[in-house]
Amino acid sequence: MHRVAVETDNSIAQGESLPPEQQAPSSAPETPAAVASAETAALQSEIPPSDAAPNELVSDESPEEEEEVDEEEEADDGSFSAAEPLEFIDESLADQDLKFEWYILKVQVNREDSIKDTLLRRIKMNGLERYFKEVVVPTEDVAEFTKTGKRRVVKKKIYPGYILINMSFNDDSWFLVRETSGIGDFTGAGGKPTPMEPKDVERILRSSKMIADEVGAVKSTISFKAADRVRVKEGYFQNFEGDIDAIDHANGRVTVMINIFGRSTPVELEHWQIELV
Repeated sequence: MHRVAVETDNSIAQGESLPPEQQAPSSAPETPAAVASAETAALQSEIPPSDAAPNELVSDESPEEEEEVDEEEEADDGSFSAAEPLEFIDESLADQDLKFEWYILKVQVNREDSIKDTLLRRIKMNGLERYFKEVVVPTEDVAEFTKTGKRRVVKKKIYPGYILINMSFNDDSWFLVRETSGIGDFTGAGGKPTPMEPKDVERILRSSKMIADEVGAVKSTISFKAADRVRVKEGYFQNFEGDIDAIDHANGRVTVMINIFGRSTPVELEHWQIELV
């Protein structure tokens, strides 16, 4: 007996390994992973069996609450809610309420036509055509006669330095007109634009051929009138004086009553041959 024990002690001292069942438990510290695995296993053993599927999540919300959540998600998504249609604004109805009147604009002299073109271009660029109807440079047809007797009809401005505009007056239309180069201001009392009288507008438009004239007569550049005292400055009766008896605007001639040999004699002259005394 004593010999066997001695041999066993010697084998342990020499480092021989004992069978697993005879080895003493290890005193090495356990790792955190091992501890966590042990705790998980213990918890799972304590959980009572459930009828739910392994992969099915258990929700604390009631079915009614789930339906409310689904409805809110659908509303947020917007795919199931019909959007309200945008209100359509018919500008043609608003245009019926616009009040159009004629105004006079002060502009730079000898630039009436170019300023008119600039104004029309700016109206189109700014999309304000609905507030403007017409822009007119008042002119009239005048017959001129040269010294050779040749007659020609030209356009003569009735009011140099002014143009007429038919517009609906508001802040947008007023600002556009005032900011156009070459335009001074509207005519009116106290700095307030004053619309024109309809009868004055008709007279000017008729002279400018914007309204058909029943007579259709073309004026001439003859500035004299009957009974004017004139002097002959060129021709056979140079330096003779007389009174105008008649004026032929169509041909540019005047008839002057001149005293010849003590008798008042009618003499037909070109309008450029005479001058006022």
